[in-house]
Amino acid sequence: MGSLAAPPNFPLLTTIPTDDKELATLAPFTVSLPNGFLPLSPPPTKLPPSFSALSSLLNRMPIRTADGDPGLLATFNLGETLLRELPDLTNEVDKVKDDLRTVGALYRDYCFLASAYLLEPCHERHMKGEGYGLGRQRLPAVLARPLARVAEISGFKPFMEYAGSYALFNYRLEDPALGMEYSNLRLIRAFEHGLDQSSSEAGFVLVHVDMVQNSGLLVEGAVNALSACGDGHRKAFNAGLEGVVEAMVKVNGVMDGMWQKSKPNDYNSFRTFIFGITKQSMFPHGVVYEDVSEEAMSFRGESGANDSMIPLCDNLLEISMPETPLTEILCDFRSYRPGNHREFLEWVRDRAQDVGIRGFAMMDRQSAVLYLHALNQVRDFRWRHWCFTREYILKKTAHPTATGGSPIVLWLPNQLFSVYDQMIEVEYAIGGLPECRDIMDLVQLQRKTLEKEVDKYCSERSS
Repeated sequence: MGSLAAPPNFPLLTTIPTDDKELATLAPFTVSLPNGFLPLSPPPTKLPPSFSALSSLLNRMPIRTADGDPGLLATFNLGETLLRELPDLTNEVDKVKDDLRTVGALYRDYCFLASAYLLEPCHERHMKGEGYGLGRQRLPAVLARPLARVAEISGFKPFMEYAGSYALFNYRLEDPALGMEYSNLRLIRAFEHGLDQSSSEAGFVLVHVDMVQNSGLLVEGAVNALSACGDGHRKAFNAGLEGVVEAMVKVNGVMDGMWQKSKPNDYNSFRTFIFGITKQSMFPHGVVYEDVSEEAMSFRGESGANDSMIPLCDNLLEISMPETPLTEILCDFRSYRPGNHREFLEWVRDRAQDVGIRGFAMMDRQSAVLYLHALNQVRDFRWRHWCFTREYILKKTAHPTATGGSPIVLWLPNQLFSVYDQMIEVEYAIGGLPECRDIMDLVQLQRKTLEKEVDKYCSERSS
């Protein structure tokens, strides 16, 4: 237990304002019970007229535009067109700084343009069957200055992030009346063919959005479990854990649809544009943001590892991670989440430790079974993520680092082995759980399989 106990409650939004003016004053990624980790409302699709030059470039940027025509990235003309057409709109940013939804849209759009500009040369080489080579090593002031400003206002890094730009603030509803049905979701911005809802790029992003729309139930279950544990209410505690399991079953079910909606053979063609700067061969000395910093800057790239759902489960269930450089990367990813997400996750971590979630669960057999089922959903998620990495990346490219700059072979297993170990510890501590035998048999089998696969890919890539 820490020296300073976490407060018993976190200021969650239980309802979302319907007034646009009120919404504009709230950080879009304020954690709420209705939306969980999704933004409070669908992201803006259009920018103010003063940003028409930015909008024009973004509309013409994708390899295939909304009209189906080849875009600037298809002809490798984005860089020169940007330098010719884009003015420095930093002063215009300050005119809308109090409208946080608009600032969020500007952050998303400047991130897309910055990543496309920096990585366009790498994409050209990749399309020729060559290595990535070097990206552009300098971000021009017309991009760097407004990007740095919108990042400062919105609390993000001045580089593409999972929530604020690439995924969770990058969807629209084709028909608002139909809500968040997957078939009704579309991308706002894309690099390749993503403006076509049936494309693998659209599928990759929109499956993530579809997963996270179940996070409200996850947040509610976690908060209820923490409250009940603190009060010593066993029945309510078990109900909270049941809510966590129910939410993660839905998340994992949606996640499994990735195989059909985003094909392994397509992924690496648009993956080029979501690489970061940190630990990437394309940017050996970082990137200079002109008129922002004289020193080169370095940021991790877009990564689904920056989602907040699994970190919530890790913190709630007190999953122990080994003290390794790989875990240090996991900790570094925390700073690439929306500010209110970070605050909530830190509160969950501290509160779970204060009330002793794991210990309380082990004091009752039914609670222990539910706790193990919750761990099993985290295992299921991380195992599927490993399977995606194996089929979409390890079998397709020799590039050694993931988009976020982590070692592509070793990083995910670092966390997955920890979940296996904790599940085995729980079963042992309770004296065996015959009702969970199928789960534990799978844990033992998967652990051995993962060990073999990690050894295989490490050996192949070192030879």
